[in-house]
Amino acid sequence: MEVVPAWAPAVGFMLLPHAGGFLGSNIIQKEIPAWYGTLQKPSWCPPDWVFAPMWGTLYTSMGYGSYLVWKELGGFSEKSVVPLGLYAGNLALNWAWTPIFFGAHKMGWGLVTLLLTTGTATATTASWYNVNKTAAYLMVPYLAWLSLASALNYRIWKDNRNKK
Repeated sequence: MEVVPAWAPAVGFMLLPHAGGFLGSNIIQKEIPAWYGTLQKPSWCPPDWVFAPMWGTLYTSMGYGSYLVWKELGGFSEKSVVPLGLYAGNLALNWAWTPIFFGAHKMGWGLVTLLLTTGTATATTASWYNVNKTAAYLMVPYLAWLSLASALNYRIWKDNRNKK
């Protein structure tokens, strides 16, 4: 008798990335009106309401990609250490950005964190490509969004450096 339904790992992998987003949402909800709303932002900055559904979609997509890699490599094994280890490091950096940028108001360190996140996301995507091409393709929208987020973080930092 099967203890864990066959679909459960896929759902778990898709929900995992949302954990950091959920924890960071408390910081964001407090800081948007109190701090972020007061910052000068470029004209191409997406409206605030876009961020939650975008991150929800990206987290689900990359979570499913991680499931495909995990499944292809036979679970947590010696072969999965690099591709899933890079992904775990990427998630940790991704989740760290919110308390750094929004919580501590460290816009420059937020940018550094985003650039490191983009680097680990790129390395993750490259390592996944050799395991499961669909998983790698599922990371492409995330890489595009990280590029936009990095440019936005840079402009906000540059335009508000002297603001207390």
